[in-house]
Amino acid sequence: MTEQTAPRRAKLELLVRRDDADDFEVREIGSARAFIQLRPSRVAEGSFEVSEVTSRVGGQQSFILKNTSTDRFLLISEPERFLWDQMDGRTSLQQMATAYVLRYGEFSFDIIPSLISKLQRAQLLTLTPASRLRQALARNRRRRVVVLLEAMFTSLERIVIASRHVQPLFERLYRYGGFLLFTPMAVVFCAGLAVMGILAGARLWHEVGDIAHAFGAHPILALVSVKLLFLLTLAVHQAVHGLALIHYGRRVREFGFTFLHGFVPTFYVDVTDIFMTNRRSRVVTAVSGVVVHLVLGSIWFMVAAKVSPGFLQAFAAASGMIQWQAFVIALYPFCFIEMDGYHVLVDALGVPTLKHDAIAYCRALFRGTMRARLRGEEGLWLGYLALSAVSVAGFIAFNVWLIVHAVSG
Repeated sequence: MTEQTAPRRAKLELLVRRDDADDFEVREIGSARAFIQLRPSRVAEGSFEVSEVTSRVGGQQSFILKNTSTDRFLLISEPERFLWDQMDGRTSLQQMATAYVLRYGEFSFDIIPSLISKLQRAQLLTLTPASRLRQALARNRRRRVVVLLEAMFTSLERIVIASRHVQPLFERLYRYGGFLLFTPMAVVFCAGLAVMGILAGARLWHEVGDIAHAFGAHPILALVSVKLLFLLTLAVHQAVHGLALIHYGRRVREFGFTFLHGFVPTFYVDVTDIFMTNRRSRVVTAVSGVVVHLVLGSIWFMVAAKVSPGFLQAFAAASGMIQWQAFVIALYPFCFIEMDGYHVLVDALGVPTLKHDAIAYCRALFRGTMRARLRGEEGLWLGYLALSAVSVAGFIAFNVWLIVHAVSG
């Protein structure tokens, strides 16, 4: 694998036109960010027609897709028709790829970009930004402040520091010790650290008032240092995902830094090659990165329990709390956030659009267009919504209680 040429960076080149302009601009988006950020949306019902065509020779099923506004026709395959049906403006490219794997047992890195390109040329598709903030900005482009904000976010989105020649580096990291992360010994070690971290956190709990006071003495320094350190741990998180790919004999296609949704700084690794493996490999790849936060959180709590009271102890305790919260948020699937734990859940259930289907069902219930049922998919959607709502409320209540306890202590 080390002798192979690095793969060509997959990318999407989008023709984008604003509501107040007549011309188009070409916007290039790397595949790793596109799989997270973009949610393709087909044109409204009534603006297209689909007709099935079956070959008399090979028996292969194809479809003719017509744009009724422009009288343009496209011939698409049955897998492309499956992807077309997923393009509802709510399903991300990542979810579409997962659904494709669950349906066909394989995945082509070219099929989605190729299909999007064809659909855009036929004016049958728009692309919706994933974040609600970007959607709100898109709906209010006539305001000057909104235009400036969107321009700023778009500029930040274009800041990508990445490399697609990282496969040899990850192979060396794996060969010189990274393989130890995927052994039974590593599981025992992480479990032991977690227990020690819990014990250290329990001891620190009685001193939470003094710790909060020491942290508040230098609030700006504390906030900046903790956030910067946490950003670096996100790089470690993504690197471990990459090592998991090497462990299962797959290729790390890209590793880098970008601004997610245009304003959230983060590191990323392109792990799409893990689609070529089995479910166990995908689960281990997802969970392995999350465990980084458990280990680092435990270490920080143990450091805080050993050092003398002061800024260092407060910094270590705050870092440990943030790391453990990141561990819970990333691994826990019921919190309306599509992170590693959520992807493990939908992979196990075989329902890659669980959150979006559940939210759409909830809206239909409130509008009175559907009746609640506790069977089949409806029961799954209601269960997901209920657990997520309770979990988010519990998480907020815990943090409020923690702050009150720290201040009063």
